[in-house]
Amino acid sequence: MSACPAATATPVSAADGPLPVLGCDVRVPLVTGGEVPYAALDYAASAPALQRVWDDVAAYAPYYGSVHRGAGHLSQLSTDLFETSRADVARFLGCRPGDQVVFTRSTTDSLNLLAAVLPADCRVFVFETEHHAALLPWRGAQVTCLDAPCSPEHAVEILERALADRAPYGPALVCVTGASNVTGELWPVRELAAAAHAHGARIVLDAAQLAPHHPVDIAELDVDWAAFSGHKLYAPFGAGVLAGRADWLRDAEPYLAGGGASRAVTRRPDGALDVEWHTTAARHEAGSPNVIGAYALASACRALTEAGFEALVAREQRLLAAVRAGLAEVPEVGVLSLFGADAPRVGVLSFVVEGWDSAEFAAALSAEYGIGVRDGLFCAHPLVRTLLGGDPGECGGGTAAVRVSFGAGTPDEHIERFLRAVRELAPRQGRGELRGQPPTACS
Repeated sequence: MSACPAATATPVSAADGPLPVLGCDVRVPLVTGGEVPYAALDYAASAPALQRVWDDVAAYAPYYGSVHRGAGHLSQLSTDLFETSRADVARFLGCRPGDQVVFTRSTTDSLNLLAAVLPADCRVFVFETEHHAALLPWRGAQVTCLDAPCSPEHAVEILERALADRAPYGPALVCVTGASNVTGELWPVRELAAAAHAHGARIVLDAAQLAPHHPVDIAELDVDWAAFSGHKLYAPFGAGVLAGRADWLRDAEPYLAGGGASRAVTRRPDGALDVEWHTTAARHEAGSPNVIGAYALASACRALTEAGFEALVAREQRLLAAVRAGLAEVPEVGVLSLFGADAPRVGVLSFVVEGWDSAEFAAALSAEYGIGVRDGLFCAHPLVRTLLGGDPGECGGGTAAVRVSFGAGTPDEHIERFLRAVRELAPRQGRGELRGQPPTACS
């Protein structure tokens, strides 16, 4: 069955500059008067949609139909598109033969799915430095929360000691991020996977912040599962992925019970129901699947691969070097780090500004310069508490941080404007009101 027509845009190389994204021509008002192009520097929360993704979705939209449900032409096209998208994601992640790719709503949903299929008496080991999506789903299991490491090597040592001390010797799972959503620092995934396997444990990679910035190869990293979200991968259409080994997924009850997860349902004479569940990824995809989200996510995977990840990484590292050098020149700025100033990072960086509340600083960046960043605790409260050396209190309180994040669609001008804004704002140390008057409305 031939898939529906796809967009025919020429692949864009990262060597040509930023990849085209939606919103690059949006203008926002300033309190000082006038408008400027919006500088989206909050990629770690949600990245803008690639133009390629939007075009592919628009080309498919007239052919939208039910998936795995109908004999009609559009249903057959949609089913083909959905399963082709699954194969594209598997290639993007370097899945092994026999691995399953389950479409979910997000990284959070993916890790909650994995938590729901854990074998009985499974022990879970997770660093306190994880995003809440990786820190919290395991409440039904025996959880060991590991201390924050001070270096990649220290992380491996902490994990090895914890695994060696566990008793009884039964099933175990390690959950670790690939890149911190607070500091952007890269974690030693391959080494942690080796340590886990040496002690009879499995490992799941939270790739939400890694996949948009760096190749992720499940087979090469030797992780058992990887999870990531479309909305961070330039495909904000409500899809996520859990990919990896099939056995725990196949042996557990479905994450959701309903149509699509079941192969056959029969009613016994006593009125009870007998259900035969699917053994494929469909077992955990009950209900009508989000075919547009899956297709958008697969489109982003193809676009990043075609653009050339080596060039994408090189360009992002150039932008990151400029940000780090620029912030280092501002005495009031302190950059947060677990592993040290020279630790490898992706395009995610958090900082505090002496004399400024983080929320007020972020608001000033927006109101006076048209720059969108993030402030607060970034759904990683224990990590931020460790980095700031105390109890940061509630999200949005006075003790938190500002996060700037960027990626394949970020123009150089956005980075230059951000650094200029920090240089101009930091010496004010939060004194006084925002310059100018608030705009009456967005035009």
